Amino acid sequence: MAMLSAPLSLKFSSSRHSFPQPHRTLLPTRLASTHPIFTCSASSDCSSSKDISSQFKELRNVACGVLAVWAITTASPVDAAANPRLPPLSTDPERCERAFVGNTIGQANGVYDKAIDLRFCDYTNEKNNLKGKTLSAALMSGAKFDGADMTEVVMSKAYAVGASFKGVDFSNAVLDRVNFGKANLQGVSFRNTVLSGSTFDDAQLEDAIFEDTIIGYIDIQKLCLNKTISNDGRDALGCR
Repeated sequence: MAMLSAPLSLKFSSSRHSFPQPHRTLLPTRLASTHPIFTCSASSDCSSSKDISSQFKELRNVACGVLAVWAITTASPVDAAANPRLPPLSTDPERCERAFVGNTIGQANGVYDKAIDLRFCDYTNEKNNLKGKTLSAALMSGAKFDGADMTEVVMSKAYAVGASFKGVDFSNAVLDRVNFGKANLQGVSFRNTVLSGSTFDDAQLEDAIFEDTIIGYIDIQKLCLNKTISNDGRDALGCR
């Protein structure tokens, strides 16, 4: 049997194998901007191209998820609470009268069947029609309630920035998570009133009564920073 012997010349490249490489879509090693921009869409445009590799799709999806989480976690809750986006003033000619009906589904978490817009309404010395009403999440900025009887009212999550409540009786009321920023609360009665989570930034609290008020320790610390509270009120709250 004849034997053939021929010199074999092998060339090795820097890669492990010298087989022909299939066509691959290469990712840029450097982006033009220091802040990458990913376009996330629910439409078929993102995946219509058959040339996009599965690895790139996975990378895109992960990047979109990371950016979404980053956007949520970096949003400041303080800024959102201090500068909420309020709806336009209601054009309902009877919007002020809605306070006498209240929130008919009255949830403590502020859920309502229809927004209660009481902004700039005047309820001065109203003694009969506000008692025990549920005004959860009501918009009260700029409204006047001076001298009104608001005993046992429920105002969870109400927005009362700049409203006037001089001399109002809030005895046995539920006023949790209310924003009383810059409100006039001179001489109000908070006897046996729930004030947990409510804020009083720059509010006027001269002669306010805090007898048996239900309020958390952290909330008391914040409230005690208000220098307008009288000595009797500070004693009742336990301010140091």
